[in-house]
Amino acid sequence: MELTLLYRGPLASCDYDCPYCPFAKRRDSREELRADRRALERFAGWVAAQRGDRLSVLFTPWGEGLVRSWYRRTLAELSRLPHVRRVAIQTNLSCRTDWLETADLSTLALWCTYHPDQTPYDRFLAKCRDLAGRGVRHSVGIVGLPEHLPHALRLRADLPEHVYLWVNAAEGRTYTDEEADRWTAIDPLFPYSRHPHRSAGLPCRTGESVVSVDGEGTVRRCHFVPEPLGNLYDGSWRAALRPRPCPLAVCDCHIGYVHLESLPLYDVFAGGVLERIPAAPVRELRPVQRLTPTPP
Repeated sequence: MELTLLYRGPLASCDYDCPYCPFAKRRDSREELRADRRALERFAGWVAAQRGDRLSVLFTPWGEGLVRSWYRRTLAELSRLPHVRRVAIQTNLSCRTDWLETADLSTLALWCTYHPDQTPYDRFLAKCRDLAGRGVRHSVGIVGLPEHLPHALRLRADLPEHVYLWVNAAEGRTYTDEEADRWTAIDPLFPYSRHPHRSAGLPCRTGESVVSVDGEGTVRRCHFVPEPLGNLYDGSWRAALRPRPCPLAVCDCHIGYVHLESLPLYDVFAGGVLERIPAAPVRELRPVQRLTPTPP
């Protein structure tokens, strides 16, 4: 089967400290880092040993993974496996990029986020241009805060034309139509992020062809539904895979609602769901009409 795995191990440390980030911020001890490395290596070993499925893997660490050598090595190794269709990771792009020389760039992709108050603009842009020069599939994004708008406009002007610049609605923020239109002019797909999506009772691919895995191997349908489906390493999760409706009232995170069957996002991002790259060239993306917000 075609199976997508969202892996999030125990890593929680990040070299950035963004005030708007919903992820926990703390410094991992040496033992915690060793535990994260062991968990990642176990997961990577499981992926490497599979032969009956076509796998795609997205790493969504609480912290920044690519500043750790074991994440860079794992992504490169998994990218070279014949049964891995795509391997991608969310990153702030603060890491070195020479490790990409050992990866299969037809398989590997990066989901990059720019944090204006954490790194100089020119440094981040240089990293993006380096990725483009190497032929690395990647998207670039920013959080839609008012103070970030000038940076987003500058990024859109300076990034290569083919690189998709996405905008995430800031958590808990309500946008007027005028504000939303400014962001939509930069990211034509911003209306999908602007409001939470009603999901209760609606069909979702999570739990059927998409699952999340933690450092212990516990498999859940997604990061946002705590009920376990089984464990990856004893195979107990397999019997639980089936179509099922979403049990939550709303879904407001891209890595969740992109899998809702009620939204057309598998067509919009065909071939690039994990790395958030639209199927159509950026210049051909038409602004999405304003979407109706979920009733309270």
